[in-house]
Amino acid sequence: MSTDRYTDIEELTLDLREFAHARNWEYVHSPKNLASALIVEAAELLEHFQWMEPQESFQLEPEKKQEVAHEMADVFIYLTRMADRLGIDLLAAAKEKMHLNTQKYPA
Repeated sequence: MSTDRYTDIEELTLDLREFAHARNWEYVHSPKNLASALIVEAAELLEHFQWMEPQESFQLEPEKKQEVAHEMADVFIYLTRMADRLGIDLLAAAKEKMHLNTQKYPA
């Protein structure tokens, strides 16, 4: 990995691409497989909040918060890798979607 902290999504994308290439994982990193893996990780994230009252979810113990952060990172990593494999600019897609949401849900 190139730094201790990523400064942009392109840097993360390149590191993820290199990480997968070094392990010969391209053949299993199809969009379908990455979408499946993303859903599994999202379920693992949700599991941390299962049966909590909504207010409790704001007050995580430090160890639980770190576990949640790791699950969130897994979701983000799979989403970023999937976008790379499909040639989708996630930030541009998010900006476009926010514009559409602004129109659909005016303040």
